[in-house]
Amino acid sequence: MSEILSMQGICKSYSLAGEELKVLRDVDLTLSQGDFLSVLGPSGSGKSTLMNIIGCLDVPTSGRYVLTGNDISELDETDLARIRN
Repeated sequence: MSEILSMQGICKSYSLAGEELKVLRDVDLTLSQGDFLSVLGPSGSGKSTLMNIIGCLDVPTSGRYVLTGNDISELDETDLARIRN
């Protein structure tokens, strides 16, 4: 099956009251055509943050995200909006 999504070493952190809050740490994920995914975890575990990155609504602090052969970090706002549509 063809790979449609690949994430390597995805990290996301926010600055909160002068402190760095690490929400995602070194997430690796690969999905191929026909795969199903459930994202489960307790409140505050980073589920929404991960889904926002997958949906191109947010960008990771570090790591590599390739969606249908396109490195998301190389796309401009027009391309990202097209993906979100």
